[in-house]
Amino acid sequence: MQFSRHFLTLALATTAIAQVRQGFNYGSTNSDGSCRGYEDFKSLFNRAKNLAGAPGFASARLYTSIQCGTVNDPISAYQAAIDTDTSILVGLWASAGRGVIENEINSLKRAAEQYGTAFTDRVIGISVGSEDLYRSSDQGKAANAGVGATGEEIVGYIGWLRDWIKGTALESKPIGHVDTWTAWILPENAGVAASVNWLGHNSFPYFETTKPNSIDLGGTNFWSAVAQTEGVAGGKPVFITETGWPIAGPNQRDAVASPANAKRYWSEVGCALFGKRNSWWYTLTDANIAQTDISFGVTQPGSVTPLFDLGC
Repeated sequence: MQFSRHFLTLALATTAIAQVRQGFNYGSTNSDGSCRGYEDFKSLFNRAKNLAGAPGFASARLYTSIQCGTVNDPISAYQAAIDTDTSILVGLWASAGRGVIENEINSLKRAAEQYGTAFTDRVIGISVGSEDLYRSSDQGKAANAGVGATGEEIVGYIGWLRDWIKGTALESKPIGHVDTWTAWILPENAGVAASVNWLGHNSFPYFETTKPNSIDLGGTNFWSAVAQTEGVAGGKPVFITETGWPIAGPNQRDAVASPANAKRYWSEVGCALFGKRNSWWYTLTDANIAQTDISFGVTQPGSVTPLFDLGC
């Protein structure tokens, strides 16, 4: 019986991965640092689904399961996703220690109990962490990227998650981790790749200043980075969890931020992803209060009008 159940769980996880989704990344705060609430998420999810000229974005990648300003209440994005029929790539923040990851998992379990299948049917995967390996790497430390988590810690958290959701409606959901391709290829992180059902790939050719990185090479550099992640994935699916090109910001070596270049990157990279690979663009509207001199949003805060043509 346990043998059969194990393969049923794997089959359900494989089915969830096989369904192609496209959407945006959503943080837990607004651009002014205030906590996002239900109405904020609902408005953003509806905006994403109805962008003029776009192919339709009905999936949301989150960074945390906890509602901003609480200890472990489920994030209000869950109710908003239910009410807007938006699928969810759950995120559990994993760079703040054991106590916080426990609160993250508990908030996820509470959401499953509170909302039932209206919620769990919309969960397409669970990510344990986001760029934790990059932040703990030599490259991340040199860039003052903040506190991260080691591969050993992430593997441990993945094990806890699997144990804690066993026997719940979340048990069959594919579990992954999101990081930069430069972190995925480090030998010390091989255990993380071995522990997950899917790998989340973040890459921004705009920032890759160790090599020529003009917009003319944007697509080439992006797909080269994807190939690097696929090279350590062992045949597991690679989700495109963050990529984009800024409409405004400082030059990064050969890379120039502009609406024209953002449009070109969208056309050459985004349009090759949408409908073909699980992908979440960065970003619908700017909300990263740490990025004050750069803008990746395809819309401005409070506006439903795209800043460039989103047609493919």
